[in-house]
Amino acid sequence: MVLKHKCLCFLLVFMAYSTFDPIFFRILEGFIPMEKCHLLKGFKLKPGNHADNFLDYWTRSDVQTCTIWNAPIIWDGTFNPVDYDEMYKKKNIVIGLTVFAVGNYLDLYLERFLLSADEHFMPGFPVIYYVFVDDLAKLKQITPKLSGRGKVQDLKVEKHRRWQDNSMFRMKLIKELIETHVKNEANYIFCFDVDQHFNGRFGTEALSESVALLHAWFYRKLKFFYTYESNPLSSAYIESKGDFYYHAAVFGGTWQSVRNLTERCHHGIMKDKQRNVEALWHDESHLNKYYWLHKPTKILSPEYCWDKKIGWRRDIHVFRLLWVKKQYGISRQIN
Repeated sequence: MVLKHKCLCFLLVFMAYSTFDPIFFRILEGFIPMEKCHLLKGFKLKPGNHADNFLDYWTRSDVQTCTIWNAPIIWDGTFNPVDYDEMYKKKNIVIGLTVFAVGNYLDLYLERFLLSADEHFMPGFPVIYYVFVDDLAKLKQITPKLSGRGKVQDLKVEKHRRWQDNSMFRMKLIKELIETHVKNEANYIFCFDVDQHFNGRFGTEALSESVALLHAWFYRKLKFFYTYESNPLSSAYIESKGDFYYHAAVFGGTWQSVRNLTERCHHGIMKDKQRNVEALWHDESHLNKYYWLHKPTKILSPEYCWDKKIGWRRDIHVFRLLWVKKQYGISRQIN
């Protein structure tokens, strides 16, 4: 019955995509059913009284709240933030955040990103902001505006001529940063794109060994529409239909897990360069390949990185992180 329902949805969506404008298509897409969590009530994800054991997978019947490999998918209403904060405060953790802002991305987006992170990212916990910029003077004009809750580590980075290379080479730089700084300073590390801003709590409920994010534009799509790398010559090639489509704008976990991810992604990117191949979505294609082979232990719902251009969705109750209006004509200019 479920298969029949999905086949009908596929036909309707395909017809809408071919016939109507994109807004109508996105509205219809919001009604495509998601898989339901298979876990029985009382399921314990971890030993003892870990806060993950008190997740309510069944309160959100409108969305998928767990994976087939038992990883939770975090939605509003499934967790109690107090439980998580109390548990992690006993552990005296430090969370790192990486962000890259080079060229016009620094001028357009960095200040708002950092100010909003100061307010909403891991509230009540010590944070280290590892900020990669090509102009340290501009960063120093922003840091006095922060509250002081987080420590800012400024890092000079080269600006590549192609924005695609700026994006892909962050994997190498994050891996090196973990070896030189993070592993001695933080327990967890989250990596963000700069052209977005925090709008609500992005807290300790997001912490886990390996954390991925459902892409806001794909989480309701049928897998047929996932834009995995299709070139067999690329290291990012995925032959399978995959699990989910993940967004590279946010990923994180323990420093050990993120080191492994960035190392493997960078290795794949360099292997592609040797073959004169470039994956369709650059580092995001390699990230999806990594998560297909190495399943994340926790997945964040699109609440944790939403694009308002998608329009209203009944399942999005809160905007924790928002895309900003893209200005590619300006941000990707080569000066």
